Amino acid sequence: MGVEWAELQPEIVELISKSLTIYADYLRFRCVCHSWRSSLPKTPLHLPPQLPWLMLSSRAFFDLSNNKTHLLNLPLSSHRTRICGSSHGWLVILDETPEVRLLNPITRATIALPPLYTFPNVTSFNYSNIGREYLIRNPYGGVDAFNLRQMCNSFLRKVVLSSSPSQSDDDFTAFAIAGHNNLAFCRKGYDSWVFVIEELYSWEDAVHHNGLFFAVSKGGIIAVCDVDGSFPPHVSIIQTTAPMQFSGDIHYIVFSGEDMLLVTRILEHDFSDEGDESNLVYRTVGFEIFKMNWSLLKWQKIETLGDRMLFIGGNSSLSFSASDFVGCFADCIYYTDDYSESNHDDAYGKHDLGIFRLWDQSIEPLPCYPRNSYSRLGWPLPIWVSPNPC
Repeated sequence: MGVEWAELQPEIVELISKSLTIYADYLRFRCVCHSWRSSLPKTPLHLPPQLPWLMLSSRAFFDLSNNKTHLLNLPLSSHRTRICGSSHGWLVILDETPEVRLLNPITRATIALPPLYTFPNVTSFNYSNIGREYLIRNPYGGVDAFNLRQMCNSFLRKVVLSSSPSQSDDDFTAFAIAGHNNLAFCRKGYDSWVFVIEELYSWEDAVHHNGLFFAVSKGGIIAVCDVDGSFPPHVSIIQTTAPMQFSGDIHYIVFSGEDMLLVTRILEHDFSDEGDESNLVYRTVGFEIFKMNWSLLKWQKIETLGDRMLFIGGNSSLSFSASDFVGCFADCIYYTDDYSESNHDDAYGKHDLGIFRLWDQSIEPLPCYPRNSYSRLGWPLPIWVSPNPC
């Protein structure tokens, strides 16, 4: 005899739910009936990393898998908010105060990180005067003055996390590129940032992999940072060999499986007419990908990603198998603009994002953005965010 779906044993319902790998599918599964909903936890803990959504504004998140926009009302304080990182489903938020905080867009949970004035090279900070001035020790022995907007736009370049804070019993680490030359970290409960290294390298990107943080410089030099062991943290600087054709304006580091990849982004400048003004804007015209040969300590150019696809920008760089998701293409780089805020006076300027196809070196627009559209959204630049319900 048949059994009513609503009368399935809770153990069977739970077993079926653990075969689901997409968060949206899990939500739909819980909504089938009251008994199923009561048999399953609201927050699934078994899900693998999710296909990232594109954050368009403080409310709109675009889902590539179904070409739909999800509306979430985030507690962002103003249009001057800047997002300087997206890692494990959490955003790293800066606004018009010295505070640095983490925000989960799905749960709306927030966690405070040490404020900007706690970085070791901030020699003084005055929040009471109009300029809200920071004095920053530069690597050449001098001191530079920054106001709060400059600090928010350019000092803290990028932050990545070792894990999701809510899944790690609060034992997570935040790792930052501060300015161009400094690498720093903190853990929850720290009241200040700790420098990992102060070197005259221009650090471009950082990522966490197998318990270590990896940073890459403009010339392809690698810093391997163990911040979980002895104090001070152990850092290895690896001088790599770059091929003759090594070029690019922005560098990203990403692990695809166990392969360490370096993605270089090639820009060209153009002029955009808006009203009576003509503004210099940048646009992406191509990418090159290099894989680290650890036996030779050499970056070797590769021509294809195979079944893989990469997501780069202000987020912690991600790699996925395209066959695991609908609505995406293999051998592609999905990219967003992460340079306008720090390199231009207009922090909310032109947006440069799209899909780069390696097999024919072409660029096509993301479904939610027409190619060559440089609209002013009045919000932080679009960024990839992996939906994480916990």
